[in-house]
Amino acid sequence: MLANISHKGNSYKIDFSNPLDISISLRGDNKNPMAWYLKHPEIEPVVDGDFIGKVSKGSSVNFNNIWFNPHAHATHTECVGHISNEAHTIQKHLKTFFFKAKLISIEPQKKGEDLVFTKEQVRNKLKDFEGEALVLRTLPNYIGKISKNHSHSNWPYIEEDAMVLIREAGIKHFLTDQPSVDKEKDEGKLLAHKAFWDYPKNTRFDATITELIYVPNKIEDGEYFLSLQPASFENDAAPCKPVLYKIID
Repeated sequence: MLANISHKGNSYKIDFSNPLDISISLRGDNKNPMAWYLKHPEIEPVVDGDFIGKVSKGSSVNFNNIWFNPHAHATHTECVGHISNEAHTIQKHLKTFFFKAKLISIEPQKKGEDLVFTKEQVRNKLKDFEGEALVLRTLPNYIGKISKNHSHSNWPYIEEDAMVLIREAGIKHFLTDQPSVDKEKDEGKLLAHKAFWDYPKNTRFDATITELIYVPNKIEDGEYFLSLQPASFENDAAPCKPVLYKIID
């Protein structure tokens, strides 16, 4: 299905029949991605006396409990409530869900023992883009990301001045395939998170960060429209299924 979209005075044709899913599905075993030193999620049938919520065990329905942490186990979207003293929820602050986006791929630079995305790298990829969302794919890109245990891996992170550039470019929704925009062990500084939300001075309550995505190699760098719809959780973060749509020339 083709549809015409108006964005900042320009008209775009979108193919809604060809969604490009960049989420990672949650599963209840150790093939699920993991971070922050937690074990894998659990998806298990409810057991109550003689009742087992599984059709193959004699129940009329499958009836599972699911245990997981959105920050550690799932493609998730978070708001400033993730780092603020005050309670802010993604359900309260994200009120629109469709944005012009740019997908960029960057191989992080070595800096001491770390791998970092620099301001210069981001500037070169962002130039002349007018939109609200930026999707960052880390190079090299490989299918193993969908089941990686990130704990104690010292993953690539975004330098503070690079995130300031992203914020000043008008990006309100930033997506990455890493578990965090910040260094895994940063002594709680959270420099990139704070720079993106401009917290606490001029906090951008309607801005979001989405982590633990996976962008297959077949999806080319370029401009898209993004559907970003987190589950309706009254929490700082919620599982999310970001979907890109190609712009038809």
